Amino acid sequence: MRVLPTYPKEVKVFLLASLINSTGSALMWPLTTMFVFDELGHNMADAGLVILVQALGGILGQLLGGSLYHRVGVKKLIVGSLVLNAVGLFALPVTSQFWYFYMALMGFIGFCNALSLPAIQAFIGFRFADRRGELFNIIYVANNIGVALGTALSGFLADISYKLTFIANGLTSAVFAVFFLIYLNRLDHDQGEVHLDKRNIPISGENIWRLLGNTRIYLYLGLGSLFILLGNSMWNSGVSPIIISEGFPKKAYGFLWTLNGILIFVAQPIISLLKRWLTRSASSQMTMSAVFYLSSYIVILITHNYPGLVLAMVLATLGEMLISPAIPAFISDHAGRSAPFYIGLSGGVGAIGRVIGPYTMGLLYDGGGLIPVAWLATGTAVIGVIFFIVHAMQNRDNKSEIAS
Repeated sequence: MRVLPTYPKEVKVFLLASLINSTGSALMWPLTTMFVFDELGHNMADAGLVILVQALGGILGQLLGGSLYHRVGVKKLIVGSLVLNAVGLFALPVTSQFWYFYMALMGFIGFCNALSLPAIQAFIGFRFADRRGELFNIIYVANNIGVALGTALSGFLADISYKLTFIANGLTSAVFAVFFLIYLNRLDHDQGEVHLDKRNIPISGENIWRLLGNTRIYLYLGLGSLFILLGNSMWNSGVSPIIISEGFPKKAYGFLWTLNGILIFVAQPIISLLKRWLTRSASSQMTMSAVFYLSSYIVILITHNYPGLVLAMVLATLGEMLISPAIPAFISDHAGRSAPFYIGLSGGVGAIGRVIGPYTMGLLYDGGGLIPVAWLATGTAVIGVIFFIVHAMQNRDNKSEIAS
């Protein structure tokens, strides 16, 4: 974070806007299950179905968002998706009494929220190309500070009203949209082109198939992310119930995620040392990240106690801190003006693991407890390490940009 003062004012304002938006997003996601079960009176299966619909909308949004970046334009895509997301959130308190409409609206919100993600990441990569790696990491830290704040506030707001969290989330999304509208309009005035890429030619259908053929950019990276995210579902579908069944207080589970949020901020010097000594490239950071995740799951597999869970969370958080900024940085460095397409594509592929993980591990936990869940997580992490090694080998000597 010591590099932050060296950035221009526009970066600092962008970070503040990102923090506000991530705080708003974090207000709602911890309470979705509680809202469906407590406020709407549905069972836990229905709550899981809502989360699944929202996640599927998110996958579609990631895939489509990257493809539309050059076709629609960065301003229309980012501002439009954020406005639509805010509209959906404002509509939730009014329409939540209609079950099927509520589910469809949650899918729409997941879609609109994810639609802007690859566009924002690609825009950062284009706008700040000389220091994009540093900036991706700073934004990741700022977003996680927002997540910690939003998660902490969500409980207080829920005590007042569940629907208040929807409105607050909608307001932060609207604020983020206004920020981007003003920011991009100013760039239009100052530079005449907000795409920051003079070859502003929309990606055609023919080019999409050609881009899909460049598997070295996205395929192994996306598959590695898929298996890492699948294994990471163990924290919700394995660790959470074992804490309850072993008689630990529920706050013990909350402490693990508090530790996660604290480490993302205070462990940055450790990540800096790792990047300086062991993981100089984005590809090596992804591989090392998968190794940290694997180590985390092995600790859970062999310890079966709470100190082991704490150590596992430390290792998993280090893995998260390495991979989250590395993926957009690698794609921005290697894919040129096609970066939005590949960021959305790899994000969509990786998110599949987040969708199928909770249900798969829930079935395993019901059948045999934490041990089979931990074995599955360990196995998926091994596969993730292999895919990231293949990805690094495929891109070891190829640093040229992909022309579209």
